[in-house]
Amino acid sequence: MVTFVEMDEGVSIQDQLKDTGGPVVLINKFTVKPEEADRLLEAWTADAAWMKRQPGFISTQLHRGIAGSGTFLNYAVWESTAHFREAFSNPEFRTKLVHYPPSAVASPHLFRKVAVPNICVA
Repeated sequence: MVTFVEMDEGVSIQDQLKDTGGPVVLINKFTVKPEEADRLLEAWTADAAWMKRQPGFISTQLHRGIAGSGTFLNYAVWESTAHFREAFSNPEFRTKLVHYPPSAVASPHLFRKVAVPNICVA
């Protein structure tokens, strides 16, 4: 089963789920022993397929660190915190977490775009 570790020690994912605002981006960093990477990919693929069918889901992309790294980064876009909260808290989703390898650690955190003049838009 996956172990959860907060990405930001000052703001938990549970605190973030109380937000009532609009679009959010989930960044979820996974670490796993490199020899368990295939098992992580299998579990994540099943989770992503389930999430893709949930209301408010827009897109996702998984990235893997290079050179044999056991670090993965998931970037997922949701219409709102409420949509993500419903999916993340769903008992059906929660039961899937046992399929992750024993060394798996996940650090989910929600973000919103920031506008920086002449660089990027919100």
